[in-house]
Amino acid sequence: MCTTSPRTLGIIGTGMVGAALARRAVDAGLRVVLSNSRGPATLADLVAELGERARAATPAETAAAAELVVAAVPLAVHEQLPREALAGRTVIDPTNYALYPGFSLPALDDDTLTSSQLVQRHLRDSHVVKTLHSIGPRQMLELSRPPGAPDRTALPLSGDDPAAKRRVTALLDVLGFDAVDIGSLAESWRSEPNTPLYALPYLGDPPPGLAPAEFVAWAQRAPGVPASAARIGALAASAVRGPAGFRL
Repeated sequence: MCTTSPRTLGIIGTGMVGAALARRAVDAGLRVVLSNSRGPATLADLVAELGERARAATPAETAAAAELVVAAVPLAVHEQLPREALAGRTVIDPTNYALYPGFSLPALDDDTLTSSQLVQRHLRDSHVVKTLHSIGPRQMLELSRPPGAPDRTALPLSGDDPAAKRRVTALLDVLGFDAVDIGSLAESWRSEPNTPLYALPYLGDPPPGLAPAEFVAWAQRAPGVPASAARIGALAASAVRGPAGFRL
């Protein structure tokens, strides 16, 4: 597989993250193939908004159309990702583990696995790379910069396959971001919720006293704050593993 930047990006899942990523990719000159669990017809409005570089498909068709595929689905439904269709593909995992009443994952709660290792376990024949999970949709759109810009933002990246990480690094560069390799999927906890790398480097300081739901609402509205590669690397190195999962 090629380690240069892709011409086509596949995106499975068109919630806030998937839709924002599609907009950024189209603006960066990529073609995008979009899919969700409800069928291509439900994406007509988004495809029309994105223009001629975008088209809708099924998840399996999306996997077939692009060697780089973003699995922008809730972690709770990751086992619905088309394992066979994604075999051999580099799959970007932007999911986060969020606990809510009636849902928890014991293998994550006891630190047996990270969330991306869980995704990799399902997609056993794919090359999973964790990134795009620690920055919000608005900040993703606001903070992109051309190569060499003094205020270019960096994103953490984790994975077990060096070639897959190089492919994703090339994609992030096209999207307007530097990448900081923070290790394997087992080390991806360093950029998950409850660590200094999650959200706040791209948001600044939140108002005091916010409940989790209020923090989410604030983060969705907050303007982006550039975060350099040096800062992201330092925050990753200083991270201490705490309880898994963002509590809603």
